[in-house]
Amino acid sequence: MEMKWNLLFFLNSVLLGIGLAMDAFSVSLANGLNESNMKVKKMCVIAGVFAFFQAVMPMIGWGCVHTIIQYFKAFEKCIPYLALILLTLIGGKMITEGIKNKTDENEGASLGTITLLIQGLATSIDALSVGFTIAEYGLIMAIVCALIISIVTFFICMAGLVIGKKIGTRFSGKAAILGGIILIAIGLEICITNLF
Repeated sequence: MEMKWNLLFFLNSVLLGIGLAMDAFSVSLANGLNESNMKVKKMCVIAGVFAFFQAVMPMIGWGCVHTIIQYFKAFEKCIPYLALILLTLIGGKMITEGIKNKTDENEGASLGTITLLIQGLATSIDALSVGFTIAEYGLIMAIVCALIISIVTFFICMAGLVIGKKIGTRFSGKAAILGGIILIAIGLEICITNLF
């Protein structure tokens, strides 16, 4: 059955974007908590990385459905565990740095490129499954859907960063610890919800 360009297609794409962006929003919140004087340019880069991964992952899933689905099915069972491991490692690092720097009243450590890429991957890895839900879309529709998801994610992540920064200035030294706990909780949530 050929999918049609209509209002429902765009609405579904926006709703998919909102649903997929919740983990990225929470991680953005944690990043904002950890770095309360983050510049707007860096905020845009962080939100852009999350948006990029949220666009790419559904397209990889879509491609798998149309090419190598049997291999992807075997990998799909590992996705929740991979997200849990990645987010626990990052969260644990943030908690450790927060405890070490408790006397430092300024702020937590700055977010590095590798950590940001791991966060983007970990929070979007479950979006691979969205490729299955958009499998009936043609290539152009799938790309448009992925772009809408990406745009929604960008704005939701920017909101998370702004809120995290505002809260982070109030909690100063404890912000990194709270951010780390949030990341570990997100990893557990991804793992538990995908197992049951």
